Amino acid sequence: MQKIDPDKLKLFSFLLFTKLEGAVTSAMVHLGDHLGIYRAMATATTPLTTAQLAHATQLNERWIREWAYNQAAAKIISTINSPSESPAIDDDTFFLSPEQTAVLALDNHPAFGMGMFHGLPQTMDSLNRLPESFRTGIGHNYDSKGEQGAVSIERNFEPWSNANLISAVLPKLDGITEALSAGAKVADVGCGAGGAVLLMGTEFPNSEFIGYDISKYALARAAEKLKASKLTNATFADPSDQPMATNNSVNFITTFDCIHDMTHPQQMMQSIRQAITDDGTWLLVDIKAHDSFTMNATKNPMAALLYGVSVMSCMSSSMSQPGGAGLGTLGLSANTAEQMAKSAGFSRFRKLDVEHAVNAFYEIRP
Repeated sequence: MQKIDPDKLKLFSFLLFTKLEGAVTSAMVHLGDHLGIYRAMATATTPLTTAQLAHATQLNERWIREWAYNQAAAKIISTINSPSESPAIDDDTFFLSPEQTAVLALDNHPAFGMGMFHGLPQTMDSLNRLPESFRTGIGHNYDSKGEQGAVSIERNFEPWSNANLISAVLPKLDGITEALSAGAKVADVGCGAGGAVLLMGTEFPNSEFIGYDISKYALARAAEKLKASKLTNATFADPSDQPMATNNSVNFITTFDCIHDMTHPQQMMQSIRQAITDDGTWLLVDIKAHDSFTMNATKNPMAALLYGVSVMSCMSSSMSQPGGAGLGTLGLSANTAEQMAKSAGFSRFRKLDVEHAVNAFYEIRP
């Protein structure tokens, strides 16, 4: 064994435990969302002491205080040191900045970030199953995370989509807004809880929409939302029960953040080509990725997070059947997507000028 440099040893130990701090603080973020603490802070007109915050949430003050100290130390919430009204409690005053409010407490804000934290217990529970996956090579699909896993995906993706899909994305596609207004057949593959289908169905009443997903939990949620919407131009289906068309009859197909999760993405692209009309459009939305690990690690500040999420979710899903492709979260770069699309029978591939922190947007046509 080579001689250990004591300074490098300290630095590495510090680095390692910053990762543990992030995991523990993420657990506290989950609790802040789950228990409604952030929402209580967001609705307050003035900064709150922990006693006031405990009263507002009907939670125990001592637990609130320790939680708040973690969150303030991690700079997730803001604090003002202030004398306590009660000498028994060395209290401080806490509040959310406008930016913190948007990310932590406003479900309809495009920057809302609680979706992934919502499903944190289910994601971390996968650690109990992953050792066997490492041995056998077989992962687990998203339904292994239960109903809350589906809700997590819904809360993660819908706020941005609800704010931007109609106004900022669809107009970037050649002729799609006009086609949807006139009346078109549309399929959303990997529709999840159905947010995009219901959004487009409301905006374009002359078009017919169908969402496909294999998650029973997501489809159940989509059915509930469809009933509440009272839309008559939208439906949802499990493709094993109601397969996608194979007669080139669908004018517009969308896939949002799901191709890299699929066990057989190349086969899915071929199915999309069989379904779409010869003058149709496929909107592919997937994680921004480079062609190599080195490029991802040096160019993407979230690379470590995304590779870890891949092991616990995305790659696990894509290897949940024998022979799964295992693309992983960062496995569908623009070059890879274009090559796969052309192998499936598409000839035109164009990256859209859409700003998004995580996703890339592509227009693909026969």
